[in-house]
Amino acid sequence: MNKIFPQGDANGSAAAGSKALPGGEANCSPCCCSRRGACLSAFLMLLLTALAALIALVAILGPPPRTPGAQACVTQTNRTGFLCDDRSSCIPASSVCDGVRACAHGEDEEEALCLGGNFLEVKELEPGLAGAVPQSLPGFLVAHCGDPASWIYSDQMCDGINNCGDCSDELSPVTTCPPCGPGWWRCPSTVFRYCSCIPRSLCRDHVQHCFDWSDEYSCPGP
Repeated sequence: MNKIFPQGDANGSAAAGSKALPGGEANCSPCCCSRRGACLSAFLMLLLTALAALIALVAILGPPPRTPGAQACVTQTNRTGFLCDDRSSCIPASSVCDGVRACAHGEDEEEALCLGGNFLEVKELEPGLAGAVPQSLPGFLVAHCGDPASWIYSDQMCDGINNCGDCSDELSPVTTCPPCGPGWWRCPSTVFRYCSCIPRSLCRDHVQHCFDWSDEYSCPGP
C-alpha cells in the first residue's frame, strides 16, 4: 500500500529554515539592511544640505524686514502727524513727547523716542526749540528754523503762529506758505506771536495788531 505523506514534509528542512515575520515579511538579509542604512544616510545628508543652503541665503539677503517703526500720517486738519501702533489713530506731530499719552498704548511717549524724559526740558524753550534736533525723533516730525540752533515740530509750519521766533516758519525764503485762510487777516503784524496774518477775532477790538491799522479800519472781523 502506498503511503501518503503530508505535503511539505519533503521540503520540511527548507520551510524550517525560513521564519515569517509579523505582517508576512521575511527576515531582512544583510544586503537589504545595508541598503536601508545607505538611504537613511543619504536623506540626512540631503536635509543638512538644505539647511546649510537656507542659512547661507539668510546670510546673503539678511534677516526678514521688521515691523515698521514710527510712521508719518496726515491729521484731520491736514497736518503732519504720528501714526499710532493701531495703524488708525493719527496724532499731531507736536503731541509726541509732550508728557501726555495720545496713543492708546503710549508709544508717542516711549523712552526711546523721548530721550528718557529729558526731552520735555528742551521742549519748554519754545518758541523755537533750542539745541540740536534729538536723534531719537524721526525726521518727519521735525522742521528747521532760519536759525540753525532752533527747530520746531513739522505740524507747526505755516500755522500762522511765530513758532520759530523769527517768523522763518511762516515767511520766505525759509518757508513758502499758502495765503492766509478765511479765519485770518493778512497784514504786517505788530504782535510777536504772529507774522504776516492775524486771527480775524482780533479785528475791530480797539487794539492795534497791524502796523497799518488795517485790523481796525479794513478788516471786517470774524
